[in-house]
Amino acid sequence: MLSAFVSALRTPDLRRKILIALGLVALYRIGAVLPSPGVDYANVRSCVDQLSGGDSAGIYSLINLFSGGALLQLSVFAIGIMPYITASIIVQLLTVVIPKFEELRKEGQSGQAKMTQYTRYLSIALAILQATG
Repeated sequence: MLSAFVSALRTPDLRRKILIALGLVALYRIGAVLPSPGVDYANVRSCVDQLSGGDSAGIYSLINLFSGGALLQLSVFAIGIMPYITASIIVQLLTVVIPKFEELRKEGQSGQAKMTQYTRYLSIALAILQATG
């Protein structure tokens, strides 16, 4: 197994992709630890300590588990990929309602690229909305 990893690092294209993936993971972990600007971290810690002792401790620990420990810390990357998933679902549902989206879906590759672009724009809007909330 180690020889396969070494040979993957010898290939320049594969090495670049592996290093980019590791860099993105490191960037996400840093963003999951940094608290959001303007958040009083001492108050957040006291609220988390109160929540971890009550009847609802299980649900909060489960939510925190799915966010990689970022949600209860109110970190920079606490939102995760949920805006993109929500935007994707909304665009798929709007395909049935809006005839323009139906035409784009039937166009093939170029239409799918346009739908993906709309999904990304909607996910940015949803992420901004969720972050301000």
